[in-house]
Amino acid sequence: MIDTHAHLDMLDEPAEAVARARDAGVTRILTIGTQDAVELAAAHDDVYAIVGIHPHEAGTEHDLDELRALHVHPKVVAVGEIGLDHFRDYAPHDAQQRLFAAQLELAGELRKPVVIHTRAADGPTLAELERFDGTVVLHCFSSPHLLPAALDRGWYVSFAGNVTYKNATDLRLAASQVPADRILAETDCPYLAPQPLRGKRNEPAYVVHTLASLAETRGEDPDALAQRIDANATAAFQLA
Repeated sequence: MIDTHAHLDMLDEPAEAVARARDAGVTRILTIGTQDAVELAAAHDDVYAIVGIHPHEAGTEHDLDELRALHVHPKVVAVGEIGLDHFRDYAPHDAQQRLFAAQLELAGELRKPVVIHTRAADGPTLAELERFDGTVVLHCFSSPHLLPAALDRGWYVSFAGNVTYKNATDLRLAASQVPADRILAETDCPYLAPQPLRGKRNEPAYVVHTLASLAETRGEDPDALAQRIDANATAAFQLA
């Protein structure tokens, strides 16, 4: 099993969390961030890095040459999480758009996938992605309105612990409609602990609960789905 989106640098003891994940059968973790993510990937055989600048941070200046330099590391597999967030409004919308466009251009230059954060910004997010012809992963999928476009364009759709919540019937319906070769699972830890552990600090080991919920929703065997998600992630992120 793989956790395709974790924030290991936000956990108190990342190495211990990686060990617990391994004990739970989670053999690979993709961690998000910048320099810290690269260092964690370098320190653990089963950790890879996704490197980019979150839209919440778009209000300050960023040197994309520094970002490009981090992507030289062989265990940096994607640009992310990047996108638009018009819900929290931590950064001006125009600054978010400029940063998003610049990072999409970087991903195209590097020929790497992009991991997309979008919240209350479906239309603008789709408009920006129209100009990107690489691999797209919709992280922590929570906008069923985006599903038709995702299916039409062959994007990967990744589900986090919120798909397990009792009131998340719309997300489970979406999960049932994603093709077998496009579904992914993640924790987005330390956020969004799945229903059996709701209220606790999330970590990669807990992705097994999200997997179980997805398997039940889709009427599939959990082990078979775990293998399929692992294969999907290997293809999407060109993992070794």
